[in-house]
Amino acid sequence: MRKSILEKRFSNVLRVADAAEALCLVEQPQFAGNLSLVVSGHHRPGIGGPAFVAELHTRIPSLPVLVLGDTSEDSGDYSGERVRYLPRPILAEEMLTLATQMMAQSERKTA
Repeated sequence: MRKSILEKRFSNVLRVADAAEALCLVEQPQFAGNLSLVVSGHHRPGIGGPAFVAELHTRIPSLPVLVLGDTSEDSGDYSGERVRYLPRPILAEEMLTLATQMMAQSERKTA
């Protein structure tokens, strides 16, 4: 469902099965060079959310990451200016607006 929502605003949205697949993809220079934002859940199969974000940032430190989770979860598990935590319930427009803002902010910092 989130992929469908994101596709309403962004043309190239890819969904992966788990954190390991995502980390393999970012090892591909062409893929990593075109990556603008990662949207992840707090609870991921395999590597948990905070560990996944940390590992992702060791590979691409400038990459913005939007983490979707529950209000009962600790957003303090995520740190850094390129990480935002959005608790449920998540409205489609809220997610799209935040994703757009994060990507725009990242583009300004790398320009």
